[in-house]
Amino acid sequence: MELTPIVELGVAEAYAILAERLGVTDLPPLKAIENEDWGRDYLLSRFLEFPGPRLAEVGVTDDSSRDL
Repeated sequence: MELTPIVELGVAEAYAILAERLGVTDLPPLKAIENEDWGRDYLLSRFLEFPGPRLAEVGVTDDSSRDL
C-alpha cells in the first residue's frame, strides 16, 4: 500500500483522518478552521503527535524525503 504524505492532504481530508481514524477529540470544529490560513498547518502539525507506524496504519506518512 502506498502511503500519502500528510502535506498532500486537504483540510477536510486531514480533519477526517485525525478525528475518525486516529481518534483525536480536541480538534476545533471543521467549519472554524477550514477557511483559515493557519487551519491546514494546525491539522498537519497534529499528525506529528503520532509515531510513523501509527500513521502508516491509516495510510499516511510524515516522510517527505522521497521527494528529494
